[in-house]
Amino acid sequence: MTPKGEGTGTLDERITGALVGAAVGDALGGPVEGYSPEQIAERHGGRVHGVVGPWNGDAWPTARPIAPYHKGDGHVTDDTLMTHALVRVYAEVRDHLDAYAVAEHLVPDLMTTPRWIPELEAEALPLQRIFLAEKWMVTRLHYGHADPREAGTGNIVNCGAAMYMAPVGLVNAANPAGAYAEALDVAGAHQSSYGREAAGVFAAAVAAACSPGATPGSVVAACLSLAKDGTREAVEAVCEAASRHTDFESALVPLRRAVAPFDTVGPDYRSPSLGARRPSRLHSIEELPVALGMLLVSGGDFRHAVLGSVNYGRDCDSIATMAGALAGALGAEVPHDWAKTVSESSRLDLDAPARTLAEVTREIFDRDVHRRRAHEAAYTALAGTPCSG
Repeated sequence: MTPKGEGTGTLDERITGALVGAAVGDALGGPVEGYSPEQIAERHGGRVHGVVGPWNGDAWPTARPIAPYHKGDGHVTDDTLMTHALVRVYAEVRDHLDAYAVAEHLVPDLMTTPRWIPELEAEALPLQRIFLAEKWMVTRLHYGHADPREAGTGNIVNCGAAMYMAPVGLVNAANPAGAYAEALDVAGAHQSSYGREAAGVFAAAVAAACSPGATPGSVVAACLSLAKDGTREAVEAVCEAASRHTDFESALVPLRRAVAPFDTVGPDYRSPSLGARRPSRLHSIEELPVALGMLLVSGGDFRHAVLGSVNYGRDCDSIATMAGALAGALGAEVPHDWAKTVSESSRLDLDAPARTLAEVTREIFDRDVHRRRAHEAAYTALAGTPCSG
């Protein structure tokens, strides 16, 4: 694959690049999540340039009792755990997904099947690692028996649904509108408001990145053609700021300044404002616009896009997950040394989910073709017009 994302590569290569790229970005961002660019530079003696260890060193098990996770050393976080879980749902359903698929397949996967959890360094239920906004799905769908299409209402409005929507974009490769609609349906079981909207727009971005000849600019254009309300305004503002930079170092402050009016969390990421994560048509999650901005700044180069996302700080594991997925889907090469370290440290075969999803994607496309042709034939019989050529 090419060093930069230039819309090249086969379907299998795009899917592999996106899923491996997302996992690598996640692992690189995990150890510095929640901190500012200045704090990150002080802790690491400059910018982060690859896999680093835990923020608190060997004291990681007790430094943050509320989150005793081994972040760093190449360990993926819940972003990747959820992404791989969604791939497993596609492998089981073998067709497009909706909110009911979340209730019938994703929730049981999270709460019944132990898996290796890198940050816990143990086999455990994914439910024991995922964040409260994801546990909400289990509460609402398994215990509360909520309508899956509405179960996301009332949840924390954050990037929780968007962070694992890359598979939806890949299944709908080169069809951003289809990815957007499917992701909105799936995310309805998890999120509402701009959290749900971000899931749709991120899936659309991944689908657009898979289009032959796609560029970072065409990906952003596809997002702007579909995004609504504050999400669209945030993407436009951040990407306009990003267009003036070709190096992430100079872009860190301008990108944060551009997204700040739409971000409800506030300047101190670890001390959210009173209005944080509440529904609104005026606001947006921070992660998606910044990931798109870093994609533009980097020109689609994987290292540049991911390292810019990592050094941005705040929720940088999710920002780097999204940027890594987009650069990989465009065809940018994911550094082999990073992928090898993440795979070995996390005890995950990063290529296996991609092989599975590529197979399922082809099956779904064939079903879509059959459905379209059946519709054309029925419409022709009804209206007396010839089928399209």
